[in-house]
Amino acid sequence: MKHVFEQKVFYSDTDAYGVVWHGSYLRWLEMGRVLWCEDAGHNLIDLKNQDIVLPVVNLNVRYKASAKLNDEVVIETWIEKFNALSVTFKQCIKSKETGKTLIEAEVEVVAINNDGKLYRRMPKILLETFERTAACPQPV
Repeated sequence: MKHVFEQKVFYSDTDAYGVVWHGSYLRWLEMGRVLWCEDAGHNLIDLKNQDIVLPVVNLNVRYKASAKLNDEVVIETWIEKFNALSVTFKQCIKSKETGKTLIEAEVEVVAINNDGKLYRRMPKILLETFERTAACPQPV
């Protein structure tokens, strides 16, 4: 399963050089993961109420090109891999106009309880979702 959404670049997303500030990309990546979870049937507030929180533990971002004010970007999010302890999302931000890749990212997430204790095994409700969504072919 792949989640895709579009985002317009606003003035507040840019830096003194007139290009998108690197932190804006991270915010869009977070939005992509949250929306992916919602598409998979998991609202993050509902998960928190079930004592499950999903913090990022590893973030690898490769900046390839910059977007500029008023550009439209496309954010794609899918699961690259998962195991009993963590899930790795693969994410890509592209220019809507040219299709050029601006950002490639791998984001590793774990499950902890509301007190910050790591689950030794991914909660069953999440593991079943990852298995179900990974079984579907990834769109090209």
